[in-house]
Amino acid sequence: TTLVYDTNGNELCKIKSSKDMYYVDFSDIPLTLDNAFVVMEDRDFYNHDGIDYKAIVRAAIVNQKSNEIAQGASTITQQLARNIFLTQEVTWQRKIEEIFIAWGLEKKYSKEQILEFYLNNIYFGNGYYTVKEASQGYFDKEPKEMTDGEAIMLAGIPNAPSVYNPKVNLKLAKQRRNQVIKKMIKYKKLTQEEANKIIAEN
Repeated sequence: TTLVYDTNGNELCKIKSSKDMYYVDFSDIPLTLDNAFVVMEDRDFYNHDGIDYKAIVRAAIVNQKSNEIAQGASTITQQLARNIFLTQEVTWQRKIEEIFIAWGLEKKYSKEQILEFYLNNIYFGNGYYTVKEASQGYFDKEPKEMTDGEAIMLAGIPNAPSVYNPKVNLKLAKQRRNQVIKKMIKYKKLTQEEANKIIAEN
């Protein structure tokens, strides 16, 4: 178990390092899946310190108008902090705890390690809680064996797992995949030519 402390020596959280049969190392995660998740969930992931301050300001304005937490502005690191160490309760106190834990994680781990932890602790629907479970369950493949289209489809599922489950509604899963592809083109993670080939996979 790895302990993460703040600058005052107070324990922030614990991360268990034991790996089970569904754990996947970062080196076995396809680059396309990495790019798709970053584009959809946190496009400044590799540039910030765990907190997207611009997104927080935007969310704060929306939240003030609605008098509730309508937008969360959570980075991938914050989502990891929430998924492992906190509850899904939507409160300001939990949000602040999430921020401090995210800072601690960013000081302790590399971006690659954080993304690895994240993809091994996220719900992909259908009872799959890791990227390996999802790739095996949906496509009968190891993560590194997925096609680009399958990897992108997988990245679109966590937003609404019951809606974009390809086993239940393949048409909606493909529509979501195409939304992810458009965003990847926008942020130059795919060319239009590459995108056309992926869509043609079907």
